[in-house]
Amino acid sequence: FTYDGVSRGNEDELAVTYDAHVKEIVGGVLQGYNGSVMAYGQTGSGKTHTMGMGGDNAGAGMARRVFDTIFASIADCEAMTTVKVCTSFIEIYKDEIRDLLLDSEDPEATATATAVTIRENPKEGGVYLNGARIVQVSDVQGCLDVLEEGILRRATAESTMNVRSSRSHAILTINVETKVGDAKATLAKLHLVDLAGSERVTLNESRGQRFKEGVQINMGLLALSNCISALTDANRREWGHVPYRDSKLTRLLQDSLGGNSRTVMFACVSPADTNADETLNTLKYANRARSIRNRVAVN
Repeated sequence: FTYDGVSRGNEDELAVTYDAHVKEIVGGVLQGYNGSVMAYGQTGSGKTHTMGMGGDNAGAGMARRVFDTIFASIADCEAMTTVKVCTSFIEIYKDEIRDLLLDSEDPEATATATAVTIRENPKEGGVYLNGARIVQVSDVQGCLDVLEEGILRRATAESTMNVRSSRSHAILTINVETKVGDAKATLAKLHLVDLAGSERVTLNESRGQRFKEGVQINMGLLALSNCISALTDANRREWGHVPYRDSKLTRLLQDSLGGNSRTVMFACVSPADTNADETLNTLKYANRARSIRNRVAVN
């Protein structure tokens, strides 16, 4: 397998990994380049820990470092530069989009939270979330508050592989508008993506509702796999058909996969020999994804 780096996942190594593979992508957002950072792997392999999008380490991992880089870069901007940072936080649960920044205890808010849709952006290209709550933030703490608020509402459940298993794909999006003097503003977005566990449903010994969830999670990840396969097949890419519309996950990540975005994927694996099959599947998945060549340009 070909890869760009290996990390054991402790904080010191995550810092090195961030500086080597993620920091440049984050810095590019202020220059108008879209970016995506995502974690893929089986339940319990460290995806949420790596991304810093879990209750136990909210504000650690990649997320906190991303926030630090963005606002450090803003502080270094010239006096004529103004930067506006806005965030949204959603999960895709059973192929339905839920806004994690709306109160799930409020019936009206719950209805609004599940009414989020994906729309085309005819002016700037790509897609955007219609109906999602947008929160403007002015510092790192503001980002951490948004992150922690969303984490509390994320769909989780106990499985045989993890006491608190993420049952959804979580996507924190940071939109950055940069304007220098009287020049036209540049707009860019950064996705932080914590995917649900990729293991086979039978491996998780799921029953009832957990089984149905597992099937739908795997359908979204299968759609993602099909898009990766299409993008790495030269002939199919030439024909122009990539099945982004097969799931909401792939639709929302369309820019991240073969589109106008700088993207890094963390393939999270378990060191346990009992998970060897899932580890092999994850490495194969990531190896194919690494072959994708995005068409990156300033927005």
